[in-house]
Amino acid sequence: MAEEKKSKTSPAEFVNQVRTETSKVTWPTREETIRTAIFVFILVVILSLFFLGIDTVFGGIVNWLLSLY
Repeated sequence: MAEEKKSKTSPAEFVNQVRTETSKVTWPTREETIRTAIFVFILVVILSLFFLGIDTVFGGIVNWLLSLY
């Protein structure tokens, strides 16, 4: 197989390529961004409480098992 030689791009060409690609992106609206951030915050709080509960339960079990020894 013949390896293709990749030509180096100049910084100006790179910036132009980046601008072209970012113009293709569908950016979320402010409302979508706020809604997503709130959703993530709520899920983080719920999962934090869940893992706090699991950690507390397992910590209690380990302490109880260690107290038997």
